[in-house]
Amino acid sequence: MDYRRLGASGLKVPALSFGAGTFGGSGPLFGAWGNSDAKEARRLIDICLEAGVNLFDTADVYSNGASEEVLGEAIKGRRDAVLISTKTSLPMGDGPADYGSSRSRLIKSVDAALKRLGTDYIDLLQLHAFDAGTPIEEVLSTLDDLVRAGKLRYVGVSNFSGWQVMKSLAKADKHGYPRYAAHQVYYSLVGRDYEWELMPLGLDQGVGALVWSPLGWGRLTGKIRRGQPLPDKSRLHDTADFGPPVADEHLYRVIDALDAVAEETGKTVPQIAINWLLRRPTVSSVIIGARNEEQLRQNLGAVGWSLTPEQIGKLDAASEVTAPYPYFPYRRQEGFARLSPPAV
Repeated sequence: MDYRRLGASGLKVPALSFGAGTFGGSGPLFGAWGNSDAKEARRLIDICLEAGVNLFDTADVYSNGASEEVLGEAIKGRRDAVLISTKTSLPMGDGPADYGSSRSRLIKSVDAALKRLGTDYIDLLQLHAFDAGTPIEEVLSTLDDLVRAGKLRYVGVSNFSGWQVMKSLAKADKHGYPRYAAHQVYYSLVGRDYEWELMPLGLDQGVGALVWSPLGWGRLTGKIRRGQPLPDKSRLHDTADFGPPVADEHLYRVIDALDAVAEETGKTVPQIAINWLLRRPTVSSVIIGARNEEQLRQNLGAVGWSLTPEQIGKLDAASEVTAPYPYFPYRRQEGFARLSPPAV
């Protein structure tokens, strides 16, 4: 397993990390992802650690805290061997103090997450969404307090826009607060919007990307094909409306290219889709998920080999779309596609 620095921070993370959204799954979304109990989660974590995957990502909102609880139970006795990443800010109830990133909410949420995880510190806390109703200085000063108290090691964000990240970084620099080291983002061969603004920002400001849903919200599992109905057991039947949309023709064009590369390499469609992401600029780690051991071992096969420049070009061409204004004139500029990947 390769290890990369998380943005410009000193924290080293594995190229692949494990998403614990399948732990303790309940409800229409998380129940469709998976429902691993502590025993099954412990086995999946065993496999991850054997492969060098030591970063486990969760969130308080995943199954209303059950994911954190199962993860905490599964890592008992080996806390020092793992890195825990969790997220907060999305609603955990209907009350006025049950969402957002206010001082009171962040302190309460971190303490609750620590209890559920059974630990006294979190390696990486990410704000799950931008809170437009709370001053950025209040958010950052609270995170600073939590870092100084030893409850957090590093901080980051998820699903922020470019201006929200940049304004936060500027405020952090001005006041000496911790800078966001990570941005957890949606990025895949069928969803390359991250490249327009957030990727150049990450390069310029040293913010590493943790990629969620690298298989395009379950569309790049190798089970979907042009001219064929959606498989009966596909979770897309229940979850498609929760995730980012993809036009059918664009999806099939990418799948055709993935199938061609799969024939050349002998690798699976998911392995190729994940390997492509690992070559992209700013990507510190790609978060893989698995409902069972078979899925996990297949996804772990995405590392240890490389696509050829010709295969990367084929996937680039099939997945490319015209960037929206004001980015499209600059995307055509010489050198954009040659941005160097992060140091390993």
